[in-house]
Amino acid sequence: MQRTTTAAAVAALLAAAALGLAPHQAQAAPAAAAAPAPASANAQAASPELRFHDIPGSGGITLKGNVVTPAGAEPGRTYPLIVLPTSWGLPQIEYVVQARKLADAGYVVVSYTSRGFWLSGGQIEVAGPPDVADVSAVIDWALAHTPADPGRIGLGGVSYGAGISLMASAHDSRIKAVVAMSGWADLIESIYSGRTQHLQAAGMLGAAGYLTGRPGTELQRILGDFLGSKLENEQAMIDWGRTRSPAAQLDRINANGAAVFLGNAWGDTIFPPNQYAKFYEGLTGPKRLEFRPGDHATAEGTGLLGLPNDTWTSAHRWFDRYLKDERNGIDTEAPVQIKSRSDAGYEGYADWRAVGAGGTERLALADSERVYANVDSGANGGILLLTNLLDQFLKTPPAVSVPLLPRAFAAVWQSERYAEARRVRGTVRLHTTVTPTKGDGTFVAYLYDVGPLGVGKLVSNAPYTFHGKTPNQSFGVDLELFSTAYDVPAGHRLALVVDTVDPLYIEHNPSGAQLTFSSPRTDPSYVSVPLREQ
Repeated sequence: MQRTTTAAAVAALLAAAALGLAPHQAQAAPAAAAAPAPASANAQAASPELRFHDIPGSGGITLKGNVVTPAGAEPGRTYPLIVLPTSWGLPQIEYVVQARKLADAGYVVVSYTSRGFWLSGGQIEVAGPPDVADVSAVIDWALAHTPADPGRIGLGGVSYGAGISLMASAHDSRIKAVVAMSGWADLIESIYSGRTQHLQAAGMLGAAGYLTGRPGTELQRILGDFLGSKLENEQAMIDWGRTRSPAAQLDRINANGAAVFLGNAWGDTIFPPNQYAKFYEGLTGPKRLEFRPGDHATAEGTGLLGLPNDTWTSAHRWFDRYLKDERNGIDTEAPVQIKSRSDAGYEGYADWRAVGAGGTERLALADSERVYANVDSGANGGILLLTNLLDQFLKTPPAVSVPLLPRAFAAVWQSERYAEARRVRGTVRLHTTVTPTKGDGTFVAYLYDVGPLGVGKLVSNAPYTFHGKTPNQSFGVDLELFSTAYDVPAGHRLALVVDTVDPLYIEHNPSGAQLTFSSPRTDPSYVSVPLREQ
């Protein structure tokens, strides 16, 4: 089992990247937002007005914020309001470029540094009740100090700002529209899927929190228990995460009726797409779901610098439709929009279930395979943020030579070569029977697209951990891999690989453990692959 020292070492290693990320983006936003000196007073008057403010938060703290109002705002006239809580570890200037664009379109925009970070007061609460109360406090302040319209209030953000926005929409009925980009709906499913700690994700978030803010006592305890694998506190960690999960507030969100836009990347290594898709299906009000290639916040990241960006374009259209009542057509389009990792075009669907409506292909896992634990076979999900960023821009997912994988440490099953292309869409599912030699253990399942030379490109993966099983006694496993959209070329095959070590996750395999994957006649093992309609 990984120990606390190992987790701490990884967190420290990731700290440098986290430290470099926040200041870099903080400096980049003003540079992107800067404009040449105006040629005249009339040109100057045509620019939206940006002002920095101390905004009272909940519980008596001060939030550092800024306000951008439309150029030449008329006295006595009100404008729709958009509130943007910042991402984890980033200061209030994160959204300056987009705030100016929104103000140009006739919005009052208030952005603020989330509590506990940088110069805002309080401690980091991870979208807890104080963060939710902060949103309402900022809205109250904006209505009192800006020309904001109380009947047209929107909320949005990237990552942490997205999670806070969704949580707030459950508690403040004044919010009419939400844009949640690269966020979470279920915090447990995000960083503890398959009962497995997502080590790099939690380590990076923890390191960035300590470097740019002030984690509260509760957060420090939760991080320590989580990274230290303190299973005796597992239920307390789950309960803590549930109170910070919009999915647990779904009834309230639906009752308040805000129009909800969700955007995420297929390869998000912090908030994987499955939990967003499930949440989307439970929403009953106006809703839209968009998935694109990339990793956490990379799909909308260029938009923060003012570059053309599909996610932010959709976000603006969403606000225009539900805060300004513009008939721009976004509500009549197919509400689920996805872009394949291997195709530049978009595909529209009526709902999430329709994404894999072309049928399901089952790959039989007939042969029994035994693997020795605690050794990385070479199959893995890559590196947090970097790997899927490269896949987004260069179409280079993690790759392995499938024939060269050491079979003592990796179980491998392959399909026949496909005469026609296979368009994988949605959530791949694994059903198998596992027999462990120890009561605890972890394995990771990978689906690869294998070319003629045996090089496998990662299609999807997911971890699975078990505790308290009877050694040498079989049990069934049903595991959802992370949802994706991937085109397998003709002449290629699919391969399922299972091993026991991946740097993305904490593993719980005791020394000397072995895992056997079998396919009983009465309960055959298989991989279920959803396909796009031809």
